[in-house]
Amino acid sequence: MKIALCCDHGGLALKNAVVKYLNANGYTPVDFGTTTENSCDYPDYALKAAEAVAKGECERGIFVCTTGIGISIAANKVPGIRCGLCSEPLSAKMTRLHNDANVLALGGGLVGVNLALEIVETFLNTPFSAEEKHCRRIDKITAIERKYSK
Repeated sequence: MKIALCCDHGGLALKNAVVKYLNANGYTPVDFGTTTENSCDYPDYALKAAEAVAKGECERGIFVCTTGIGISIAANKVPGIRCGLCSEPLSAKMTRLHNDANVLALGGGLVGVNLALEIVETFLNTPFSAEEKHCRRIDKITAIERKYSK
């Protein structure tokens, strides 16, 4: 499974730890940057990585900034992206089961590496439930997206 990754300077250390985890567990990370600790703007990286997920070039994405908030907001502006900001495994499980989220956002300044990797593992290994009520709700989100993405 190809996983799009991106971060800003505040998420670099955690993104690098996630890349190591992905490589060790049979995933194919596709890194959209940044690769340095120089101050940068997370929307630039979120856009490139989110477009890769939305186009189907990568099956999922893991995006990191200091809090995870800004990068998740930016990612969710790309049509077809459902990005959930998670700080513990239960949220990661539920965002996959109920929302079929295709991008996970993490706060590199808020979540330690061990917990983050547990969140990543949960996110990547939890399938979408495909229950009718969840499909209906996702369809309604998609309709809102289409209405305002003209």
